[in-house]
Amino acid sequence: MNIQPLIHRRPAGYASALVRLLLRTATAAGILLALVTLTPVTFWWATALARPWNTGQGDTLIVLAGDVLDDGLIGRTSYWRSVYAALTWKEGTFKRLIISGEGRISEPMRDFLICQGVPATAIQVEGRSTSTRENALYTAAVLSPSDGRLVLLTSDYHMFRAWRAFRKAGVATLARPFPDARKRFNSIRDRWEVFCDLTVETAAVVYYALRGWI
Repeated sequence: MNIQPLIHRRPAGYASALVRLLLRTATAAGILLALVTLTPVTFWWATALARPWNTGQGDTLIVLAGDVLDDGLIGRTSYWRSVYAALTWKEGTFKRLIISGEGRISEPMRDFLICQGVPATAIQVEGRSTSTRENALYTAAVLSPSDGRLVLLTSDYHMFRAWRAFRKAGVATLARPFPDARKRFNSIRDRWEVFCDLTVETAAVVYYALRGWI
């Protein structure tokens, strides 16, 4: 029996399968890239995660901390949450503002808000929480009936999970997301970053649902 042709045929078959796999992968990546950069899919996705959307007023504004830079300065997510918190405060109906998040993140946010005219005496920092679930649990511990109507402020794509985590912790809030991912969508250069943020957040929603935290 002549096995020489079989010896040569097998590597050629592997090479052909590898080429097909690479072509399919490149095609799938191209389709995904086109969907993310050329269609409103990430805008729709962020909108879905922003619900329930509300612009109502209240007595106590709860702001969730975001990130911090390595040198301790306020990070981008925290910055925009602080900006919208300051704008919301200036509407004039709130009496108290709670920043929930790890102290090294929430304290720079507090300092920023004070610089923007929010009275230092009106701000309380809940500095223990390191996750959205802890935001809800630890904020619940510092609330009192005198806090009145509660309004929760965070990034649009984070609101779905945050609002439900607070509800699970027994804290009823009005959701007040601000346009974070929806605003970044307007820049084509930022759409892939938005896609990554939405993917991570959706995975977190699934994880929280499986754990019974929302």
